[in-house]
Amino acid sequence: MYESRIMNERTDRLVDALLKLETREECYRLLEDLFTIREIEDLSQRIQVAELLSEKATYAEITQKTGASSATIGRVNRALTYGADGYRMILDRLNATGDTND
Repeated sequence: MYESRIMNERTDRLVDALLKLETREECYRLLEDLFTIREIEDLSQRIQVAELLSEKATYAEITQKTGASSATIGRVNRALTYGADGYRMILDRLNATGDTND
């Protein structure tokens, strides 16, 4: 079983709250209350960077398409390579359901 480095009672409560969301609208509402617009944009950008890295895009192509810095691209790439497989899991699920931004 996977054991997260960030697992604690407070984070459990956040995860439980996320799991209670039922619709895209509910998700937007919670995201707007939890995060700043900039934080939401940053998180969204990281998902896009992960998608492009998975498609074998170069750093230059990713920067051109997303505006992400090489530091952000590197951070996402490290997570894809050495992380908890969260990006891969969600990208697989998005691709399986056809939820893409193509």
